[in-house]
Amino acid sequence: MKLTLYYAPITCSLVVLISLNESGVEFEVKRVNLRKTEQRSPEFLRINPKHKVPVLLIDGKPLTENVAMALWMTRAFPKAGILPADSDTEVKAISIMAWCALGIHPHLTRINSPAKFCDTPGSEESIKRLAAKELDHAFGIANDMLAWHQYFFDKWCAADSHFFWTWRRAIQFGLVFSKYRNCVAHYERMQQRPAVKKALDFEKQV
Repeated sequence: MKLTLYYAPITCSLVVLISLNESGVEFEVKRVNLRKTEQRSPEFLRINPKHKVPVLLIDGKPLTENVAMALWMTRAFPKAGILPADSDTEVKAISIMAWCALGIHPHLTRINSPAKFCDTPGSEESIKRLAAKELDHAFGIANDMLAWHQYFFDKWCAADSHFFWTWRRAIQFGLVFSKYRNCVAHYERMQQRPAVKKALDFEKQV
């Protein structure tokens, strides 16, 4: 089986990179330079017409969306613990990943690119402020979920990596949510995992 990850630094492709590291399987990484708009090149659009990363090429067949890739890896590498083995808990982990993708990530995008959401002059700061408010609400929920837990469930799974990326991205924007101590502890704990360290080191290199 040949696996190729189309990846861009800073983006949520870090989520699947961590999971691939956790799985221990061999894979290739191809960087997509978003600043040069390589995601809109004819070559990339043939792989993913959505012009987004990450994309996981599995024996030449593309798979997109972090949730789907986590589910595929769980089935392909059942011993890796990408998602919880118990079916009820697995569904809950998928729910958290979907929440990260649909309930948290869009607000990060609004902060990064407010002009994509409203072209009214002077609206940028308002969009950023409202997005930060929504993030504060979401991280408060996550903080409660992580109370008395090292991870969202008994041990690490891809949901932890997905949330880790959202929290890290918020920090990169200079947002401060230190009042959510359980989230802070989770972020610090995640950084100590060898698979996460390896992914972050790779990100620095590229």
